[in-house]
Amino acid sequence: MGEVIEPLAPPPPPQWETPAVESFDDVFRRESEAMVRVAFLMVRSAPQAEEIVQDAFTRLLERWDRVPQPGAYLRTCVVNGCKDAFRRRALERRRAAAEPAQEPVDLEADHLADALAALPVKRRAAIVLRYYDGLSEAEIANVLRVRPGTVKSLVHRGLLQLREVIER
Repeated sequence: MGEVIEPLAPPPPPQWETPAVESFDDVFRRESEAMVRVAFLMVRSAPQAEEIVQDAFTRLLERWDRVPQPGAYLRTCVVNGCKDAFRRRALERRRAAAEPAQEPVDLEADHLADALAALPVKRRAAIVLRYYDGLSEAEIANVLRVRPGTVKSLVHRGLLQLREVIER
């Protein structure tokens, strides 16, 4: 009659590689320098930018087990920290306006930084995140908590305003 064919053993279950879990130290090494630069471009103060980024990393570490996308969470914390810094500066300016004027300090101007400083906070954040940090419109929308169409508008209007300031 014929030979007996034994049934094939079932194939082993597929061995999908589980993505390597990223450590906090890995995220810190990868993101810290770029986040300080982003914050600096927004607040124009190196010490304040470093403080904002350190606070953002502290918040990230406190919530590490619950944050699915550490890089996105970190960017959001940095942008929000910059917004808080602007609010504090505005309050300090109002208080200083009530005090007697002091002698002005003569500083050299960086025209692009001055033009960026003239922009409203959200426009400045959108432009810095888009052209410096290289984020997509969707990523910027996530960080700023606005719609992607709003990001397009913020970037477009910000660039127009920058052009006006620079051409003067």
